[in-house]
Amino acid sequence: MRTRYYVFSLTVLLFIDNLALAQISGEAAFLSGRPLLDGKVLGEALWAKAKPMTGFVQVKPTEGDPASQKTEVFVGYTADSLYVGVVCYDEDPGSIISSSNKRDSDLDEEDSFRFVIDTFQSEQDGFVFGTNPSGIEYDGQIASTEMSRFGSSGFNMNWDTSWNVVSRVHDRGWSAEFEIPFKSLRYGSAEVQEWNINFQRNIRRTNEVAFWSPLPVQHGLNRLSLAGSLKGMQVPPQRNLNVTPYVMGKNNSGGLLKNSESEEEAGFDLKYSLTPSLTLDVTYNTDFAQVEVDQQQVNLDRFSLFFPEKRPFFLENAGLFSVGDPQQIDLFFSRRIGIGEGGVQLPIAGGVRVSGRVGEATNLGLLQMRSEAVDEVASETDFTVVRVNQEMSNRSSVGMLVVNKEDSFDDNQTYAVDGVWGIGDNTTLKGFVAKTDTQGIDRQDHALRLSGAYDGQIWSYNAKYSEVGEGFNPEVGFLSRKNYRHTSIYAARRIRLGDSARLLELRPHANYQGYWNFDGIYETGRVHIDNLMFWKNGASLSTAVNFTHESVVDGFDIVEGVTVSPGDYDHQELTVYASTDKSVPLNFGIRFIAGGFFGGDRITASPNIGYRIGDQFKVNLSVNHNDVEVPGGEFKFKLSQLKLSYSFSSKISLQAFVQHNERDDVFATNIRFSWLRSANSGLFVVYNETDDDVLHPGRPRKEFILKYSHIFELLK
Repeated sequence: MRTRYYVFSLTVLLFIDNLALAQISGEAAFLSGRPLLDGKVLGEALWAKAKPMTGFVQVKPTEGDPASQKTEVFVGYTADSLYVGVVCYDEDPGSIISSSNKRDSDLDEEDSFRFVIDTFQSEQDGFVFGTNPSGIEYDGQIASTEMSRFGSSGFNMNWDTSWNVVSRVHDRGWSAEFEIPFKSLRYGSAEVQEWNINFQRNIRRTNEVAFWSPLPVQHGLNRLSLAGSLKGMQVPPQRNLNVTPYVMGKNNSGGLLKNSESEEEAGFDLKYSLTPSLTLDVTYNTDFAQVEVDQQQVNLDRFSLFFPEKRPFFLENAGLFSVGDPQQIDLFFSRRIGIGEGGVQLPIAGGVRVSGRVGEATNLGLLQMRSEAVDEVASETDFTVVRVNQEMSNRSSVGMLVVNKEDSFDDNQTYAVDGVWGIGDNTTLKGFVAKTDTQGIDRQDHALRLSGAYDGQIWSYNAKYSEVGEGFNPEVGFLSRKNYRHTSIYAARRIRLGDSARLLELRPHANYQGYWNFDGIYETGRVHIDNLMFWKNGASLSTAVNFTHESVVDGFDIVEGVTVSPGDYDHQELTVYASTDKSVPLNFGIRFIAGGFFGGDRITASPNIGYRIGDQFKVNLSVNHNDVEVPGGEFKFKLSQLKLSYSFSSKISLQAFVQHNERDDVFATNIRFSWLRSANSGLFVVYNETDDDVLHPGRPRKEFILKYSHIFELLK
C-alpha cells in the first residue's frame, strides 16, 4: 500500500509540474473587415470579436509578480493581413514616458509594447514588432535565442519590412493597432496554423518589464521556447513580388578633385516569394548612400578594429549567414563586399540572394554578388556564399558554410561546419571547425571554436576554447587577430534585492582570457573582476579591477613617433562605468580606465551627455580622451562625437553626426534627411564633408547626394 501511495504521489506531482509548465495559449479571430488604424481599440466593434490575452507577469523589478498595470492584447486577421490591438491601461496616464519618434529606436528607455512571432514554431527563428505611445515602427528578426551577458536583445533590428501602426494616449492609458500584411512574413504552407507568440510591455517610470508568457529573469522576448501559442491562424498562400527602383544624383568636390564632379545613377531591388517560406532577392547597381557613416574608433593595440555592417541588403537575414565568434572570428563578413581598404567604396554591379526555409526545419541561404573594378584599388570580384542549417529540437542545429571569392588574379575559399546543442533550458554547447584555401598557403590554415554556457536565474557560467592558425585566411571574413590559441572562462551571479531597496540587482562577475601563439608564447592575458549594480530607476555602476599581460614579439608604433618595444608587460588597471537614468530628458555616463600600459601608464576618460526634448529632438555628445605614457614616448588625443536628430514625424527625420579625431586631425560631418514611405524606401538627402589636414590640407572633401526609391507591389 505504501508503495502505491508513493507512486500515486509522484504521479500527481509530475502532473502538477506539467500543468505549471504548460504553454499558455490564445486564439486569433477572423475579422470581417479591416480595422480603422487610429489607435482606438476599446469600443471598436471589430475588436470585440477577439478574445483578449492578459495576465502579464513581471520579470522586473519583482520577478514572478503580476504586472502592476493591466494589459489586454487582441489578435485578429483578414484575408491579407495580421492585426494586433493592445490596450496598455495606466492609472497615471500623465506619467507615461515616450522618448523617441524615429523608426527602430531603442524601446527600453520608454513605455513600450512589442511582440515576437515564430511562424514555424521552430523556437529558433522569428520576427519582432513593437511601438511606443508615439507610434514608431520597430521591427527585427531573431538573431539569437540567447541573451548576452548584459542583456542585449538578440534581435537584428536592421531588418525592415512594410507594415503600419498607430498609437494614442488616452485617459485610461495608451493603446496601439498594428497592421502586418501576410506577405511581409514567412510561414508554412498549411491553411490553418498555430504560431508561437509572446508579448512584452515596459512601464518605464517604474522600470517594469512584464511578459504575457512568463519568463525567468535570465531570458528575454527572444526566448522562443518559452513563448505562448497562437491558435486558429488562417493564412493565404504567399504571393509577393516587389520591385524597388531608385534614382540618385551625386556631386563631389574637394580633396584630390580639382573641379567638382557630378553623376547620376539608377538601380533596383526585387523581392519575390518562391514559396511561403523562401524568398528571392535581386539587386542591380546596388547603392547605400543613405546609410550612416562609420563611427570612428580609437585603436591602442596592434589588432584589427571591428566596424559593423550597416547596409540594409546585407543586414536582412544576416543571422542565417553568421558563423564563427562575433567580432573575433567572422567566417563571412559582408563588409568585404563593396568596401575596400580604408573604407573605400567599391561599386556593386548587382547580386542575387535566396534565403529562407526548405521543408520543415532546413534553413537555406545562397548569395552571389559582384563588385566592379576600381583603378589602382581593386579588380572586378565575384563573391559566392552557400549556407545550410538544419534545426533540431531544443535550440539545437547543425550546419555548413562555403564562401568563395574570385577575381582576375586569384581566388580564396572558406569551408566550415558548425553546430549548437541545447541541453535542458539553460545549457548550450556551440562549436565550429573551418578551413581556408589560399594560393601559396598550405599549412596552419584552420580555425575552430568550442564553447559551453549555463545561464540560470542566479548563476551563469561560460567557457570557451578557440584557435586560429597562422595561415587561416578568410578573405571574405573578419579576424581580430590570428596565429593563436585562446581560452576564456566566465562566472557571474545575479542578486535581486528586496522591494524596499533602491538597488534592483547586483551582478558580481569574473572573467579570464588568455592568448598563446603556436610557439607557446603567452601573448595576452586578462583577469577581470567586476561588480555591476543596477538601480530600479535604470541607473547603473560598474567597478572593476583588471590584471593584464602583454607579450610583444615584434615592436609596433602605437601612434606615429611612439613605439612599443618587444618585451613582457604585466599591469593592473581600474575601470569604472557609470550611467544615470536614460529615460529622463538629461542623462550622463562615463567610462574611466587608469593603470599600467605597455611599461607605462594610461588614463582614459570617456564622458557622454544626452538630452532630449519630448520625443522629437535628441542630442548626444561623447568624448574619448586618452593620456598615454610609455617608455617609447607619450601622447594625448581626443575623439569627439556629436549626434543630433529631429523627428518631424515617425517617418520624417533630420540627423547630423559630427566627429573630430584629434590624433589623425580629421573633422567629419554627415547630415541626413529622410522621408520614409515604407520600410527603407523614400526620399534621402545626404551631405558629407571630411576635413583632413594631413592628406588634403585646406581642401575638404564634400559630397552631396539626392536619392529617391519607391516600393511597387506587383502582386496583391
